[in-house]
Amino acid sequence: MTTTETRASTKGRNDVTRAPDRQTSPRRPMSDSRVRRTLLYVALIVAALTFLVPVYWLFSSALKENSEIYQFPPQWFPNPPVFQNFGDAWEAAPFGNFLVNSLIVTTAGAVIKLMNATFTAYAFTFLRFPFKNVLFLVMLGSLMVPNNVTLIVNYITVANLGWINTYMGLILPSAGSIFGMFLLRQYMMTLPVEITEAAKADGAGHMRTLFQIILPMCKPMLVTVGVIAVVDMWNDFIWPLIVTNTVEMRTLPIGLLYLRSQEGYNDWGAIMAGTVIVALPMLILFLFTQRHIARGLTSGAVKG
Repeated sequence: MTTTETRASTKGRNDVTRAPDRQTSPRRPMSDSRVRRTLLYVALIVAALTFLVPVYWLFSSALKENSEIYQFPPQWFPNPPVFQNFGDAWEAAPFGNFLVNSLIVTTAGAVIKLMNATFTAYAFTFLRFPFKNVLFLVMLGSLMVPNNVTLIVNYITVANLGWINTYMGLILPSAGSIFGMFLLRQYMMTLPVEITEAAKADGAGHMRTLFQIILPMCKPMLVTVGVIAVVDMWNDFIWPLIVTNTVEMRTLPIGLLYLRSQEGYNDWGAIMAGTVIVALPMLILFLFTQRHIARGLTSGAVKG
């Protein structure tokens, strides 16, 4: 056998032995990706159950009798549903007054917060004034101060103004939102500079530029800041508890405490029903605004 034939036969054998490796090599990344995907789905399911199970237990307990709530092993489905718990909760505490107060405080407070955050963010983004960066850092530093530290100072100020047990006292001390201002400023900084320069060339002032150009482009982040402000005002407990001293001026979170004092620890069905009354509006709000919130946060992250 010649040298050429030997090389050809050796090359043919190597090709035969290497052929299976070429076929099996792509299967390893595919199998690894399937394992990672499976682990990711398992982690997502565990995280979802961690949040959904307590919420489901709250809503299901609101439709159970007391004996079913204390039953072990737990009964996951109310049989039959007891809708009377909501009526008992509504009658045991003046939830009508609580609901009206919460709607007024939340609506007015969220609107004021959003307006202050919007104007402040626009000023820090598009205006030039002395010590702008220093003032911005000082305002961000206030986020590190716990709210409980300012309770006494705010209470003394509100008391001297005669706003105890009034809507002014409930709303105005929480009228600022440094976190909302920060989110809007960071989002506005990602907008193209050419747009504001073109508006200035056309003779548009700051108010016209803000309302006709900047705000329509910041809609996802405006929704995000608005939802944060609404949830913050709706769920506030400590300040309304301190600044009000009559049942007629209490809000819904304080109403739950009042309901528990009325019902005690016996009628947990009514207490759970009252909790559903307080939590359901915020759950519905997140359900309808989650797309805007995700779009606002991710858009700012991608552009920044």
